[in-house]
Amino acid sequence: MPPTQDSRLLAGKVALVTGSATGIGSEAAIGFAREGADVVINYSRSEAEAQQTKDACAAFGVRTLLVQADCSKEDEIKEMVDRTARELGGIDILVNNAGRTRFIPFERLGPAGLDEIADQDWDAILGLNLKGAFYATRAAAHHMQRRGDGLVVNVSSIAGHTGAGSSMPYAVSKGAMTTMTKSLAKALAPTIRVNAVAPGIVTTRWVAGREEHVERYSKETPMGRAATAEDVARVIVSFATHGTFLTGEVTVVDGGREMRS
Repeated sequence: MPPTQDSRLLAGKVALVTGSATGIGSEAAIGFAREGADVVINYSRSEAEAQQTKDACAAFGVRTLLVQADCSKEDEIKEMVDRTARELGGIDILVNNAGRTRFIPFERLGPAGLDEIADQDWDAILGLNLKGAFYATRAAAHHMQRRGDGLVVNVSSIAGHTGAGSSMPYAVSKGAMTTMTKSLAKALAPTIRVNAVAPGIVTTRWVAGREEHVERYSKETPMGRAATAEDVARVIVSFATHGTFLTGEVTVVDGGREMRS
């Protein structure tokens, strides 16, 4: 049963979650709906999965909006944000979750291996993971300002802390996102708060085919497992429901794995 209206901490709020057809984005959208927020579900290709997320959100009795947009393209982002404001009355929460990578194992690098990283890898990964998040924040900030306050949550990664990860461009994009989070928090305070989560390995479809790596990672994690998408989504939602005096915060969600070093 959905919670009663009085118990919903985000009733009357509007949340837009980019890349919310599956994984962390989907669980975050559902989490906001559970707390009473109206939710915008964004996807680029996974329409069937996005519709499933929309249905799951709607089951909590909130308004939902399904929008296809490529979040590396500023014009599509701006149209999505403006449509959100038109149809749902404004925007209070933005989660920059849309992202991409290309798996280029670090063991293959070294001086010769760097040639494997092409310009298109840098352009595609930075274009979505970093520039897309900036474009979305810039577009949403104007609407949040009109509402009187707002919250942005960026989905970063411990790859941005360690320099390791699926590829060098991915790690660099997430390191830059962490820095951008702090810069935006300073630029938009006190009206708009900007925070980030930095997950370790999360058991989403991104790790399909890499089960041995996930198992090894889990054994090296104090909590004894990799994170689930819901583990990360709960932290994202908490920035809106309970962590209301936090800005510029980057919360690592990796079961203690980063302590290994």
